[in-house]
Amino acid sequence: MEESSALLDVTFWVSAGAILLLLFCSAFFSGSETALTAASRGKLRSQADSGSAGAAKALELTDDSERLIGGILLGNNMANILSTALATALFTRTFGDSGVAVATLVMTVLVLVFAEVLPKTYSISAPERAASLSAPVVAPVITVLSPLVGAVRFFVRGILSVFGVKIAPGSNILAVREEIVGALQLGHSEGVVQKEDRDRLLGALDLGDRTVEEIMRHRSSIEMIDADAAPEEILAQALDSPHTRLPVFRDHPENIIAVVHAKDLLRGVHEYMSNDETRGEGLKGFNVLKVSRKPYFVPETTTLDDQMRQFLRRRTHFALVVDEYGDLQGLITLEDILEEIVGEITDEFDTGEEDGIERAADGHFLVDGAMTIRDLNRAKDWNLPDAEANTVAGLVIHEAQMIPTVGQVFNFHGFRFEVVAREHNRLTQLKITPIGRRTLEDEES
Repeated sequence: MEESSALLDVTFWVSAGAILLLLFCSAFFSGSETALTAASRGKLRSQADSGSAGAAKALELTDDSERLIGGILLGNNMANILSTALATALFTRTFGDSGVAVATLVMTVLVLVFAEVLPKTYSISAPERAASLSAPVVAPVITVLSPLVGAVRFFVRGILSVFGVKIAPGSNILAVREEIVGALQLGHSEGVVQKEDRDRLLGALDLGDRTVEEIMRHRSSIEMIDADAAPEEILAQALDSPHTRLPVFRDHPENIIAVVHAKDLLRGVHEYMSNDETRGEGLKGFNVLKVSRKPYFVPETTTLDDQMRQFLRRRTHFALVVDEYGDLQGLITLEDILEEIVGEITDEFDTGEEDGIERAADGHFLVDGAMTIRDLNRAKDWNLPDAEANTVAGLVIHEAQMIPTVGQVFNFHGFRFEVVAREHNRLTQLKITPIGRRTLEDEES
């Protein structure tokens, strides 16, 4: 009897020690999973570049997130299942048939508190540090379990494929771009990131998703030079224009044959007037095409990122935009693209026009119909959709499914739109009022 009691005591403590060890392993796997998935790869890269071997190993593990998660979950579940089985056997031997209920209650509390909540709370509070500490230990475990993990992955992918779900090899849990955008939006909402900083960073990230069609100057507002006009008229137009580069057309505005730079024009005029053969004749025989440059055409579907690279490669800042039929649609400059990042750029030669938004006396906003929705959203921190239209007037026409008349009012997307002015088929000015919300100006006043 004493030998049986002594044996029972030894078995009890060995089982209890094994349960505690398995609970520790479960806690380690749970904390490692949270740390390695929540850690910023940018911070880990910075630490790895500074010589941290743990951060380098964590980066290596997170390169294959599916293998990482599969290995950790497998190890975690094995530890939980074994510890629960041992606890059930231990408490059943000690308390009889009621030991199953006791084991269930005790193990639920231990696993929930010490193997899940506690390690995950620590890991989420310092994910990079926890990931660097756990990665060297997790790596060999995942290597040992990799054959079993591979079999599980194959089985899971097979089941998902039955339901039409395809998982690309090496796909990440979170795309880097979405992670950055989410961090910027969260930082701005919490007051850590200023609106101007958020807009600049988001503008740079959006260059690859937006096309020149969305920000180009429409052909109706392009200032052009008639190649057949008198040289004096051409010179006067170039001097009066706020633009440095002007397209040159012949016969009709769609037929762009050249682009003249103000500096080239003035240099050419100076050389012409200084020539002994033409001195005293004025500009009668001056040909603007001799000082012009070949026009550069780009398709309207070109992304802003690609167009900026083309501008830098070609060492030019000016391009004419055409559609799929080769018809002129507008023009775009390098400055237009940069303004999508840093905001409006003005200099001493700009006309000093307003930014297209005017605060009315009644608190509403008078907006130029040609203003882009993106610029309006950035200026007022609104969220008007720009998927179906680029300009504010285009959005109203799209939603109304007609060309409204002056005085018509529409309510959509949480705003009230009133047509204030119209020229022919163009909505030139609209009055916009947010419905049921306070604007930034209201909060500041």
